[in-house]
Amino acid sequence: MSFIEKIKTDMYKSMKESNKQATSCLRILLSELKEKSIEKKDDLTNDESIKIIKTLVKQRKESAEVYTKAGREDLAKKEQNELGILKIYLPEILSEEESRELVISTIEEISASDISQMGQVMSMVMKKGKGKVDGTLANEIVRELLK
Repeated sequence: MSFIEKIKTDMYKSMKESNKQATSCLRILLSELKEKSIEKKDDLTNDESIKIIKTLVKQRKESAEVYTKAGREDLAKKEQNELGILKIYLPEILSEEESRELVISTIEEISASDISQMGQVMSMVMKKGKGKVDGTLANEIVRELLK
């Protein structure tokens, strides 16, 4: 079963269960995936699909923060629920320890010695991590190690 077929299957399941929020969230996800596929004029790879999901996850996190600051807990909770639905389709993220090991090996590999090389290190870490690295965590680790 392809990535998109799994999402469709889950959407149909949520429709049968009358889970309006999951259905709506998965429809939006499928719409985004279909739109990008049309732009590309070809099927999306799993990596491209995951990148789109990460974008939607980031949007939900930011929206939840804004709603929380504005005192709109009802809307913040809705965004958090959608965030949980979307995260199901992301690969498992590396732990802090695994991320630290990846960053250290990358720093050693390119012989980075100061913060001016942070861009190079982050670029390689993200490539090596293949979507499994939390960019924010990796950024903090790189800053810590390249002071």
